[in-house]
Amino acid sequence: MKVLGMSAESGRWLLVVVGMIIQLCLGGIYAYGVVRVPLQTYFTSQLGLTVSAMDMTWPFIIFLLVFALTMPLAGPYIQRLGPRKVCMAGGALCGLGWFAASFATSPMMIALLYGVIGGIGVGIAYGCPIATSSQWFPDRRGLAVGLTVLGFGFSAALIAPINDYLTAYFGGATDPSAIMATMKVLGIAFLVITVVFSTFLRTPPTGWKPAGWTPQTPKGGTVQKSEYMRKDMTKTSTFFGLWICYIIGSLAGLTAIGIAKPVGLEVAGLAGMEPAAAGALMTSLTFPFALFNGIGRPIFGSLTDRLTPRNAAMVSYVLIFLSCILLYTNYSSIIVYTVSMAILWGCLGGWLAIAPAATPTYFGMKDNARNYGLVFTAYGVGAAVGGIVSAQAKDLIGAYQPFFLIVAGMAALGIVVAFTLMKPPHTQADARL
Repeated sequence: MKVLGMSAESGRWLLVVVGMIIQLCLGGIYAYGVVRVPLQTYFTSQLGLTVSAMDMTWPFIIFLLVFALTMPLAGPYIQRLGPRKVCMAGGALCGLGWFAASFATSPMMIALLYGVIGGIGVGIAYGCPIATSSQWFPDRRGLAVGLTVLGFGFSAALIAPINDYLTAYFGGATDPSAIMATMKVLGIAFLVITVVFSTFLRTPPTGWKPAGWTPQTPKGGTVQKSEYMRKDMTKTSTFFGLWICYIIGSLAGLTAIGIAKPVGLEVAGLAGMEPAAAGALMTSLTFPFALFNGIGRPIFGSLTDRLTPRNAAMVSYVLIFLSCILLYTNYSSIIVYTVSMAILWGCLGGWLAIAPAATPTYFGMKDNARNYGLVFTAYGVGAAVGGIVSAQAKDLIGAYQPFFLIVAGMAALGIVVAFTLMKPPHTQADARL
């Protein structure tokens, strides 16, 4: 059997690379923390609008909500039509959303064009490379999925400097509308790249497994139900434990991504840094933050394979708790800000490997596209709650600092939930398969 002209055991790694490139384009949303600043300048200085922190947060929230809600709807079509066609359609809509947003005249229009159209596109396409890697790597699922979604997390590291370069090229220093020209270029690029690379996606024949690999047998005297349909999965406490834990991990990481630059400017201001230098520093930090977000995926994917999803989840919560407490208590330290944000970005990447690897581990591959689509709604809930709470903290209190104390408390709760509920579901031999 050949995959892209190579043996299946070797060629399947090329499919991981293909998925990674597709995810690089889909993950452009993570650059919103950089894009929102010139967008706000455009709306205020060019169009004369009064724009609040909440106004500029809505596009990020709506994008992520639509993304998360579309994922479950796309699952059945991935199974029926295959990942190739579905990914092509989603990638085209993602690029169209960026392009259409370049004509927006208010934050709400950004939310509708970029958030809804782009969010639908990413929601349709996102699960396609993941489903492909999950099926080709039953032996190393956590690592393969983690590497595939690495592109999504690393995207901001690539898109942020490209965004700055294009904005400067189009006259950003003197023309606030340059950001709109940049979004047009990015939209066209995302559309072309995702559609072209989607043509390489394919799934293995039913029952395929790598040469020399034998699945592990259940242990402990009970029969683990290996294949859950979505309706059966929702009846287990394991599902609710995974869903709640995913909300907490997403809330912490997605909010950190969405407010990274404004929080950094607050910290730099308290540290006595000049605004121009602070702005340049915060933009430059996007690269290492995105790098942590990217490498967090294969790292936590490997931890999931070796330690079990529950233990990997608990490791992430300990890191989130410590980083938030450090940042809350040292809000004028640029070093603490940098370290804490890097950890939060990395742990979000971790959850985007833990959850898609945990879902088939707990519930099997038979209905995995639909199962993970439902689990993924936790991502949207985390994005909405975190975005609203952080923006309200800024608008009502005048600073983002209190938000990190709230997240630390939620991380502590996550440790308890993971330990209690994130366990493989076990049923008796008469379980309905």
